[in-house]
Amino acid sequence: MGALFIVCVVDVLGFGILIPLIPYMAMRFGASPALITPILGVYSLFQLIGAPIWGSLSDRFGRRPILITSMLGAAASYLLLAWASNIATLFVARALAGFMAGNIAAAMAYAADISTPANRARSLGTVGAAIGVGFMLGPAIGGALAGEQLQSADFMRPALCSAGLSVLAALLVFFRLRESRGPHQVAAHEAARSRLALLRARPVLRWLTVAAMLVTFSQSTLDSTFAIWAMDRYAVGPRTVGLAMLALAVVAVLMQTVGVRRLAPRLGEYRLAWIGIACWVCGMFAVALSSSLLLVLPGLALCGLAAGSFTPGAAALASHQADAHNRGAVIGTYQLGTSLARVLAPFLSGAVFEHFGVGAPYLLGGMVTLQAAWCMLAARRRLGGRSWTDAVSNENRSA
Repeated sequence: MGALFIVCVVDVLGFGILIPLIPYMAMRFGASPALITPILGVYSLFQLIGAPIWGSLSDRFGRRPILITSMLGAAASYLLLAWASNIATLFVARALAGFMAGNIAAAMAYAADISTPANRARSLGTVGAAIGVGFMLGPAIGGALAGEQLQSADFMRPALCSAGLSVLAALLVFFRLRESRGPHQVAAHEAARSRLALLRARPVLRWLTVAAMLVTFSQSTLDSTFAIWAMDRYAVGPRTVGLAMLALAVVAVLMQTVGVRRLAPRLGEYRLAWIGIACWVCGMFAVALSSSLLLVLPGLALCGLAAGSFTPGAAALASHQADAHNRGAVIGTYQLGTSLARVLAPFLSGAVFEHFGVGAPYLLGGMVTLQAAWCMLAARRRLGGRSWTDAVSNENRSA
């Protein structure tokens, strides 16, 4: 797990560096809020297409080849972004980066491969913590490299840094990460069924996927509008936005590294996911109603707690719906919900921001995420009196 943790940190760090900068790059090209957020959304649209494909390929050919290929593809997208000179190039670069984002599904499948059902939440929490470290350090580094003033900001330097980190991550996989699937497992691969077939065959997975979609709607709304919201309401630039996102990520990483390890054995993965839902709703409302930049921080802290608890809890529950031979496909299918939310939220939030006010997207996000509570209850009802691990063995035999 140590090598996988380092690989994920380096890889996500490259992605995180650019998070606060894409909206400012679009602003420099004259884009409105209604166009800026779709630039972010196209990344998720192509991730939606690519993640299940990469997950299934990792079941068939192994995790390492998929991790290396997708990381090198991400490096190519960052190089394209470094020399972007118009809105169209931004769209193309983000589309390529989104399609190559299958490395997250493969990394989660790798973690599930090398863990037991009893410690799967902890293993996935470690991957989540690595992702959180990348998101924690990335925006702050990106903001520092770009600068605070939009007119003089340097966007090429952060993009080149991201490309270099993706290449470094691929080299680390090649030299330091052993394949988690043995030759007999790869040879015994069965063709993965379509995402819809998996969802039909596994009703618990279906409800978890919908819950993840509703929760991720808040996260994607915050990610896609926070930069333009902060500039509109408080007139701050990339550096301040990066530091604010750093505060959120610090809380998320502490939750995933310390909180999950202590809370998961006591509360269980199901209750952990519930904590995440409650914190997302409260955090989004707090940001929407804040009257000063200082008061935004408690709301961001709640969002960090939410991300640190829901993501490993729900992902572990979803992983129990898989067999050893199709774990990548199941996790890729589960991520269908998060990818779909990351498509819908940016396209909706920009229009809501422009027509209903700067705080409206966060109120909408909190209300949407509140509905995830019903999905978790429905998933629990489908289990009846069975445990999550018992349920998957019965479902998979009948599927």
